[in-house]
Amino acid sequence: MKLRDIFTTALANTMRTKLRTFLTVIAVVIGAFTLTMTSGIGAGINKYIDAQVDAMGDTNQVSVMPAQTMDANVGLTAGEPQEYDPDAQGTVSDFGIPSMDEEDIEEIEQIENIEFVDPVIFVDIEYLETPDGTRYTVPSAGFASEQSMVEYAAGGPGSNAEDAYELVIPTSWLSAFDIDDVANADDVIDQEVIITAQDLEGNAETIEATVVGVAEETITGAGTSPIPSFGLTQQIAEINNTAGGTTIPFTYIQAMATVHDLATNEAQIKADLEEIDMVGQTVEDQMGFIGGIIDAITWVFNGFALIALLAASFGIVNTLLISVQERTRQIGLYKALGMTSGKVFTLFSTEAIVIGLLGSVIGIGLGSVVGVVGNALLINGPLDSVPGLTLYAIEPLALLVIALVIIGIAFLAGTLPARRAATKDPIEALRYD
Repeated sequence: MKLRDIFTTALANTMRTKLRTFLTVIAVVIGAFTLTMTSGIGAGINKYIDAQVDAMGDTNQVSVMPAQTMDANVGLTAGEPQEYDPDAQGTVSDFGIPSMDEEDIEEIEQIENIEFVDPVIFVDIEYLETPDGTRYTVPSAGFASEQSMVEYAAGGPGSNAEDAYELVIPTSWLSAFDIDDVANADDVIDQEVIITAQDLEGNAETIEATVVGVAEETITGAGTSPIPSFGLTQQIAEINNTAGGTTIPFTYIQAMATVHDLATNEAQIKADLEEIDMVGQTVEDQMGFIGGIIDAITWVFNGFALIALLAASFGIVNTLLISVQERTRQIGLYKALGMTSGKVFTLFSTEAIVIGLLGSVIGIGLGSVVGVVGNALLINGPLDSVPGLTLYAIEPLALLVIALVIIGIAFLAGTLPARRAATKDPIEALRYD
């Protein structure tokens, strides 16, 4: 019996007991479907994260924080008490977190290959007045560094000049300028707005600013509120930190450093920052953390799918053991006609492979269809406010691996009944009734 004959015979034998085969295949389908969905969701979200990183206008930025900040965050959950070191505390912000002052910013600026340092400043805007005189509250203003971390529906990021008072608004703010369609976002560019901020004594001061860009929301949360430029942020911060004509020195929890050729100088920058008790993280580092969480969740769900496949493998064993029992005389006849034990083993193993193949094809196909359709319905429905979002992506190599894993599990499950069939004595098998 040739290999082709073995396969066609195995397929015919599998179809003999349709209900039994159907129930066994369904169990395999469930595992294949779950694996396809979880791997596709993981691939889709990671694809979206990668797209957000690639879409950033300036990926040569490093987020800089005091090293003690990282230690403090770890310390919130660490069980070991740390000995007090007065020299290691540094400046502390109003939130009790180690922060940086102007001297620290200047020290960062002196590091080789750092071109510009933008301190992250929390500013409080009382209201924003549009050209028609309507005033809108600004619950929280974005950081100047976020201007290089968003995609733009119109315009672009503002200048880093200290005397450039510029503003990027989110797409959700277009209605405040009587623009109902994002396609007309260009109409808001170069419009003048008035920013009003209060000092520590409650006195209001105004600043005129120019709208230079319209930002779309990102997975990081950037682009959800108006983003003032570096110069505008500094001006608002000076107002917020002034009392009786005296400006209180700024402290910063974080700063964004623009690096010349980050791909080449990343290791050197991080090492130099460590020497001054600072920690540097690139956008890829931060996004990689999110991707790591997504991958971990995906593997957990993949584990459940593998458990389902393990349960399905017992169904394959049971189905083939019953088949061996029912076809004992047939096995004896095969052997009496000269079929070797190896070919008998191959015949029943192939039946297990056929079950695995059917289950994987149906499960992967069903999972792919549900994933693609579900992704389209969600991103064009409840999640249409998140541009570029991908919840499911098909990766042919991953689907091939899933199919091979399922077929491999089916083959292993079929080895026990196949071995039992191969070791049957032909004379005893022919006598079986």
